[in-house]
Amino acid sequence: MLFGQSVKLMGRQLMQNTVRNGSHGGVPGENLPFQIQNRYRLTALFILFFGSGIAAPFMIVRHQLLKK
Repeated sequence: MLFGQSVKLMGRQLMQNTVRNGSHGGVPGENLPFQIQNRYRLTALFILFFGSGIAAPFMIVRHQLLKK
């Protein structure tokens, strides 16, 4: 009973400190590793990212088949 209460209190303090010390200010997209303001650039980056993941297995198989 006492252990559960102390864990709950520690978790609450950790979340309060995290929220209080957060430096992002609650601006959506500020903590992302890419910009989301330009929708066309964002679309191109998403196409490249997912397209490379989808195309990679096919390119690897093609490379293996063409090897001597």
